[in-house]
Amino acid sequence: MAWKRLLTLGRGSHRPLSATTFRSFSDAAVATVPTPPPPTAMIYDRMAESVNSKLKILENPDPRFLKYGSPHPTLKSHTHILSSPETRITTLPSGLRVATESNLASKTATVGVWIDAGSRFESDETNGTAHFLEHMIFKGTEKRGVRELEEEIENMGGHLNAYTSREQTTYYAKVMDKDVNKALDILADILQNSTFDEERMSRERDVITLEMKELWVLAVYVLSFVLLGLTVAKIGVFVVLGVEGQTEEVIFDHLHATAFQYTPLGRTILGPAKNIETISRDDLRNYIQTHYTAPRMVIVASGAVRHDEFVGEVKKLFTKLSSDPTTASQLVAKDPAYFTGSEVRIIDDDIPLAQFAVAFQGASWTDPDSIPLMVMQAMLGSWNKSAGGGKHMGSELAQRIGINEIAESMMAFNTNYKDTGLFGVYAVAKPDCLDDLAWAIMHETTKLCYRVSEADVTRACNQLKSSLLLHIDGSSPVAEDIGRQLLTYGRRIPFAELFARIDAVDASTIKRVANRFIHDQDIAIAAMGPIQGLPDYNWFRRRTYLNRY
Repeated sequence: MAWKRLLTLGRGSHRPLSATTFRSFSDAAVATVPTPPPPTAMIYDRMAESVNSKLKILENPDPRFLKYGSPHPTLKSHTHILSSPETRITTLPSGLRVATESNLASKTATVGVWIDAGSRFESDETNGTAHFLEHMIFKGTEKRGVRELEEEIENMGGHLNAYTSREQTTYYAKVMDKDVNKALDILADILQNSTFDEERMSRERDVITLEMKELWVLAVYVLSFVLLGLTVAKIGVFVVLGVEGQTEEVIFDHLHATAFQYTPLGRTILGPAKNIETISRDDLRNYIQTHYTAPRMVIVASGAVRHDEFVGEVKKLFTKLSSDPTTASQLVAKDPAYFTGSEVRIIDDDIPLAQFAVAFQGASWTDPDSIPLMVMQAMLGSWNKSAGGGKHMGSELAQRIGINEIAESMMAFNTNYKDTGLFGVYAVAKPDCLDDLAWAIMHETTKLCYRVSEADVTRACNQLKSSLLLHIDGSSPVAEDIGRQLLTYGRRIPFAELFARIDAVDASTIKRVANRFIHDQDIAIAAMGPIQGLPDYNWFRRRTYLNRY
C-alpha cells in the first residue's frame, strides 16, 4: 500500500500547469517586486526567479553593508599602501607642485624649494649665473636685510642652506615644528623679493673668485695629508673632512669638460673667472624670470607638517612666480649633450699623489638600464686605505687594490642627467702605481661584459638597497629625495617598486647592460698630478673589450 501511495504522489507532482497558473507566474515576473513562484512551478523556474531577485538586490545594495566596497569589479591603486608613509602631492593652477611627507611624531621639519635649473641652462656668456645667484639670494630682500635674515634663522634655532648642480638648484631650511610657516615665508621672500645690492654683489665676486683659487690649493693640501698620514688636532681633521670632496670636484669638472665638450654639460658650475666679473643684477633677475618658474619648481616639506595647511601657506606666499610653461626637458631637447671620447691631462709634479677618472657614457634618469648601472656601481664598489679591508671585501676590484696596495683610494661612480650620464671609476694613487691600478680598473670593469656570478649580483643588490634605505634617515634626506624624484621622474618611486626593480637584476642583465655601455665603447679620461706613468688613451680604449678565441 505504501508503494502505491508514493507512486500516486509522484505522478501528481508532474501534472501539467493550467493557464491560470501560467498567467499568474508571468504577471509576477514583470512586477516591480517579484513574488515567489507557486509551488507547482518547475524547479528551474523557481531557481531563475531566485537568482533574478538576488541580482536586483545587488544593483541597489544596502549602504550599511557596502559602505567601502562594491559588487562591481574595479581597478584599485595600492601605491599609497606601498609608499607608506604617503607622499602627498598637490599641483596648483600655476603649475607649482607642493609635496609633503608627514611624520607628526617628529619635532623637526625640513622645508625646501627644488628647482629644475642649474649651470646646464646657461650660455657661455652667462655661465656661473646659477651659482652666483645662490650666493646672492641670501643677501637681503625688500623687507629683510642680511642681518635680519640671519638673526631670524638663528633665533629659531634653524639651519638655512642651498646648493647648485648642473641640472638642479635647491634652497632649504631645517627648523622646529612650530617654525615651519616662518621658514616657508623666508624661502618665499628670498626667491621673489631679493634686492641684489651692487655692493653685496661686488663682495660676492671676490668670495667666488677666492673660492675658485682655493679649490686647487685645498686639493693639494688634502693629497699631501693623505700621503704623509699626519695626525692633527680635531680642528685640522674638520678642515680635511670639509675639503676632501674638493679633490674630486676638480677632477670631475675636467671630466665633464672633456666628455661633454662644446655642450651645456661641459660647463663648470662656478663658471669662468671672466664671467664672474661681468655678471650683473639684470643677469640674475633675468635668470630668475626665465628659469625659476612655477612649473619647474617643487615646494617640499617633510617631518612635522600637515599637507593641507602647508598647501594653504604656499598659495598665500608664492604669488609672484612666473608661469612660463617651458619645461627643462624642452630646453634639453633643443640643446642636448653629446659624449665625446677624449682625455685631459694636467701634469703637476708639485702634487704628491696622482688622481684620475675613467668614464663611459652612462644612462639618463629615466633609462630602464639606470637600475642595472647602479648595481654595477655597487659591484665595483669603493675602497679607502684608511678604512682597512681589502681581500675580504665583496668587490673584486677592491680586493685587487687592497691586496696589492696599488691605490690610496678608489670609488666607482654613476652620474645621471636628463638625457645622458657618466659611469666609471675615480682613483688616487702614488705615481709608481698608476700602471697596475689602471690595469686593475679596466680589467674588472670590462669583465662585467663577460663573466658575472649570481652571488656577486645578489650581494651588490643587497648593498644597494641597504645604502638607499640608510640614506633616507631624517627629514632633510627625505625632502631631498622627494624633490629630486619629482623633478627627474615626475613622481616619487615607492621603495617597494624600486626594490622590485633592483631584485629583477640578474647576471644576464648585468652582462647585457655592460655590453651596451662598456664593450668597445669610447671613454673619457681626466687626470691630474704626477701622471707620467699613466698609460695613454689608446691603451685604455683597447681594454674596453677582450679578445675571445
